Amino acid sequence: MALPKRKVSKTRKRKRRTHWKIASPGLVACPKCSELMMPHRVCPHCGYYKGAKILETE
Repeated sequence: MALPKRKVSKTRKRKRRTHWKIASPGLVACPKCSELMMPHRVCPHCGYYKGAKILETE
């Protein structure tokens, strides 16, 4: 079984893991109510998608 020849330092390990970060979701402004929403989805605030009422909101 293969084993590491030397200890991997903290710096080397952290350099390898620098790209493991979570990316924030891309949000767009709703054309109807200007609230932030996920693109290509129904707006949770006003219930509109591409100018048509899809959901009934309070």
